[in-house]
Amino acid sequence: MVWSGSWVAERLGVELVGDAELRELLGLALRRNPKRAHLLVSHVLGKHVPQYPSVVYGAGFQLGRRVRELLGEAGSRHAVVLGYAETATGLGHAVADGLGTAPYLHSTRRPVAGVARAGGFEESHSHATSHLLLPEDPDLLTGDATASYPADPAAADSADAVLVLVDDEFSTGNTVLNTIRALHERYPRNRYVIVALADMRSPADRGRLAEFAAEIGARVDLVARNAGTVRLPDGVLEKGQALVAAEEAAQDLAQSAGAAAPQPASGAPRPCTRVDLRWPAGVPDGGRHGFTPEHRARLEAALPAMADRIAAELDDTARRVLVLGFEELMYAPLRLGTALEDRLDAEVRYSTTTRSPVLAVDDPGYAIRTRLVFPAHDDPADGPGARYAYNVAGAGFDAVVAVVDSTADTPGLHAPDGLLARLAPHTAQVLLAVVPSYIPADAIPAMSGPSTASVPSTASVPSTASVPSPAPSSAPDRQEEPRMLPEPLRGPAFSSYAPDEVGWLLQDLSDTELEAPTEEREEAIQSGGAHYAESLPVEYQPSDQYQDLFKAALDLSAARIARAVGAVTETVLAERGPRPVLVSLARAGTPVGVLMRRWARHRHGVDLSHYAVSIVRGRGIDANALRWLAAHHNPADVVFVDGWTGKGAITRELAAAIAEFEVADGTEGFNPEIAVLADPGGCVRTYGTREDFLIPSACLNSTVSGLISRTVLRSDLVGADDFHGAKFYRELAGSDVSGHFLDTVADRFGEVADAVDADAKELLTADRAPTWEGWAAVERISEEYGIHDVNLVKPGVGETTRVLLRRVPWKILAKRGAGADLEHIRLLAEQRGVPVEEVDDLPYTCVGLIHPKYTRGATGADGKAVESK
Repeated sequence: MVWSGSWVAERLGVELVGDAELRELLGLALRRNPKRAHLLVSHVLGKHVPQYPSVVYGAGFQLGRRVRELLGEAGSRHAVVLGYAETATGLGHAVADGLGTAPYLHSTRRPVAGVARAGGFEESHSHATSHLLLPEDPDLLTGDATASYPADPAAADSADAVLVLVDDEFSTGNTVLNTIRALHERYPRNRYVIVALADMRSPADRGRLAEFAAEIGARVDLVARNAGTVRLPDGVLEKGQALVAAEEAAQDLAQSAGAAAPQPASGAPRPCTRVDLRWPAGVPDGGRHGFTPEHRARLEAALPAMADRIAAELDDTARRVLVLGFEELMYAPLRLGTALEDRLDAEVRYSTTTRSPVLAVDDPGYAIRTRLVFPAHDDPADGPGARYAYNVAGAGFDAVVAVVDSTADTPGLHAPDGLLARLAPHTAQVLLAVVPSYIPADAIPAMSGPSTASVPSTASVPSTASVPSPAPSSAPDRQEEPRMLPEPLRGPAFSSYAPDEVGWLLQDLSDTELEAPTEEREEAIQSGGAHYAESLPVEYQPSDQYQDLFKAALDLSAARIARAVGAVTETVLAERGPRPVLVSLARAGTPVGVLMRRWARHRHGVDLSHYAVSIVRGRGIDANALRWLAAHHNPADVVFVDGWTGKGAITRELAAAIAEFEVADGTEGFNPEIAVLADPGGCVRTYGTREDFLIPSACLNSTVSGLISRTVLRSDLVGADDFHGAKFYRELAGSDVSGHFLDTVADRFGEVADAVDADAKELLTADRAPTWEGWAAVERISEEYGIHDVNLVKPGVGETTRVLLRRVPWKILAKRGAGADLEHIRLLAEQRGVPVEEVDDLPYTCVGLIHPKYTRGATGADGKAVESK
């Protein structure tokens, strides 16, 4: 193959010297720049050369992994990543992803009104030199902010927070050293790490780094994918300028002779389809103002659905698709590209437009073969000017997906000489996807005009339009959450689960006093004075003996649970598609949803979206949560998840609630079936097992469920536009075993894999129709014991545990001969003075009974309830 730098090398005598992969990584081009004539053109950066999105993302991600190995776990937890505009904004973001827990910021050349500068620096060889640092969180660059991002960070002094600086190449080192020097004066720290795709320093420059580190008194490391140098002959700058001038003159002459590439006809623009991405509200468009691990988790969850929306608009005949980003907006289109790769049989490539002027020469030995020129369309601070898209014309793309932020969705973008019109002659289809420009909340008062109060422009544009189409002409719309669709809560801000494990479609009521004594709650519930979801029981504080019993039960049943998790997950994947959206019924279903997500990743390498929603017996499921899900995912992909079935009340509740929601809201497609770990009641058709056994997560309340309370629905707290509520018991962190439960079960996935394969094969061919055997038994028990209310009969180990932990129990029915699965039940019953009655012919291991006529004065075992001890 011809090296894409040979044209320049032969004419200017430039040599690229380095390791064997260097020529595959870099080509050469020329540019009209008074400071440096040559340009190193990366094939894996995604700027000038269209490349597979997975290759571009993987290059940065792997560099991030290498930094993580260098820093170790402790150092990585307190790292901050800084990328350089414009070429390394996406690369830096991918490096931050590779680090895992690092917040990310990139420099910018776009000032934002109302956002204070936290610093700035110069890039000596660039055509546009000034960089601004505009973090929303002023502590981000000090290192103090990093303590709030990891789930369980160790305390650290800000000087210990490592700053990781990312650029596409490390040539003279001037840009990075200017940055470190400027920041070190304001935010001194002990360590810096420089990351680049290519270390291209000359021998003379290689010693400067150690000298500089000694000068500032800090450690400075360098991590690069490849290393080499460019050997430049004397007078190369002048020769390069002359060569550029000669080539441009020859091209002008050819154009005047009619040999130019076809231009769009004025006044007759080709059609363009606008795609409504439904970008997740509150997630920044990139790292201009900072991007946290929580943002990352929320974006990951939304990517599949956004890619599906793009794919739905592509022609079936499209075999080569280009996702084209916009200047500094590199990461969002890159991740949309990686998601499209997973969904399309077509070849997907990725590159971005740029403000950098580069000579184009249509020669296989030259890195920039074609260029499209169009005016800037984002009202740049330095005034109007030309912008460029390289190697797009003539590349044979059947479709181009142009991705811009809402600041750049202006009349200039849609003009006859704008980007969209320039793309049209070179592809059969142009799509436009607009990402809402993120503007920090504190900056909003500085913005004027009605647009600051409106929803993002992407939310109101029809799915199809023609170029030119209406576009905003004032300040960019601030990305803000629709009133009825707030974003999910995530750990560590809400729950002790990692942010990617689950998004809670709930509102945080942690500061509201909701707990009531168990006896008062029971009397109010049974008298009709209150619904059980209007208050919370006082959280049960397990004794040391009970905690030991939990740990023993977990050790004993971990493999059994892992097998059931695997079986139900494999069934869901086989019957509901390769990427179902898990929606667990908070809170008992949530640990199971997390485990199912972990199984899918362990066995299939798939990251499934997972949310937790509230459902309340007698009140239905949270309709606003369903609206949020329908806005962000295909309702048909949603799989509801719970821990176990008892008599099937929630199964029936969900079916009725979904039917009611579809009529009231007009949204269709949700499948009311529930997937559960255990279905002893025979109430569902998707389960891991129908055995009634101890699932240790039922033994405890919040301390095994991410420290989240049961959900709350009360009219004075939950309005028409709110999610149902719950509390985060941060104060119980010392007793939290949520992570221990998940890890213990997940550690057994490997050993049960063969058994799961056999179980799944059997389940997929079996008659799994619900038998409702449990409901019949509950009705019989309700009558035999004079209760006459099936809601006060709680069948199964899990439901019986809940009775003993949350309600005022009357008695426990235990299947004669039940063994270890009931040890914790017997202990709790003993602690509360509740009789355990052994019976035959019980389809469950045990059943908990609540007396129908409880009053606070009723005590004893004489047909009335006992008092809690």
